[in-house]
Amino acid sequence: MNVFSQTLRWLGEASNWDGQGGIALRLMQHLEYSLATLAITCLIAIPLACYIGHYGKALSVISVVNAMRALPTLGMLSALALIFGLGISAPMIVMVMFAIPPVLAATYSGIANVSQTTTHAMRAIGFNEWQILWNVELPTAFPPILGGVRSAFTQIIATWTVAAFLPVGGLGRFLIDGLAVRDYPQMLGASFLVIGLSIAVDVVMLTLQSVIARHSRYSQIAQRA
Repeated sequence: MNVFSQTLRWLGEASNWDGQGGIALRLMQHLEYSLATLAITCLIAIPLACYIGHYGKALSVISVVNAMRALPTLGMLSALALIFGLGISAPMIVMVMFAIPPVLAATYSGIANVSQTTTHAMRAIGFNEWQILWNVELPTAFPPILGGVRSAFTQIIATWTVAAFLPVGGLGRFLIDGLAVRDYPQMLGASFLVIGLSIAVDVVMLTLQSVIARHSRYSQIAQRA
């Protein structure tokens, strides 16, 4: 029996899906970690990018944040684990750090590319800075923002597997634990699960992006701007 048939057998056994260390629980943990990371990322990156793009200040932040992509993931996990302990805090911080660049870049690009003629016209008719951002710049930037969030989400799902280097849950647990005992069918099965989850989330995000693009207030305003 080759490793692929053993992997299918591992995925098909009901006992592997149940219990505290089962696939179902690990899958839910992985999705919860990823959603929490995405939420924190958006709360940080989108307001910061709106400020930078609208006012044209602190542009060096974009370069600094993009440079964070070059940092070694395992190195950052190890360093922060020594500071924050072996809980969820260290991997969450690292995952947010690596997820911020695509959201920040996409939001900044969308805001910064709004025509200056349009924003000057809005000021001329009495719009304040917040009204210009909310009614003109954000609607125009909405499609690239969604694209950045989608890109970040799939990246987050893939990168969280590395966090199992620490004693946390998620699908990466099967990879690290399987490597320790050379359980290659378990490792390959976990890889399939991560790939499947990434594809499923990407399809859902793409569908959501299309639906919002057709029906949202933001897109309707952007088309008129």
